[in-house]
Amino acid sequence: MSDPDPYLKLKAVGTEDLAVISGALQDAIVPIGDISFKPGTGQFIFVANRFCWETIGAAKSSVPGSRIHAGVTFSNVVDVKRRGINFCNRSAFLSLLAATCTNLSDRDGPTIELTFSGDTGIRLETTELLCHLEDFGEPWPTQWRPQHAGD
Repeated sequence: MSDPDPYLKLKAVGTEDLAVISGALQDAIVPIGDISFKPGTGQFIFVANRFCWETIGAAKSSVPGSRIHAGVTFSNVVDVKRRGINFCNRSAFLSLLAATCTNLSDRDGPTIELTFSGDTGIRLETTELLCHLEDFGEPWPTQWRPQHAGD
């Protein structure tokens, strides 16, 4: 029997789907220089260095984990707003806490909130939720497992 594919390839078209992608991206490190919005295509794209939570399972907290690069694309984006992020500082990093989807009453489509540590965030106004996450490259071991209150 062969080993399962270690790479994630996920698609979100609803809030439940986005919650799965958000969980996979929790504590991902996102270089500001690897964030891009292409207004002509309506795509918001970033590359993340994500912790592989799915490989930990029920393992004890002392077990090291691994990280892998992941490409994330949000389609159907009509506007992007930021809070507390200086896009001129292309060498800085953000730590992604969550990706959530809400419908605002004054808009036709869903709004995606990317919440980062340090009270920073990005809001994507969309006509329809469509997100893809795909791992690439080789995973590498890390002894630094993200910790949260209550762990």
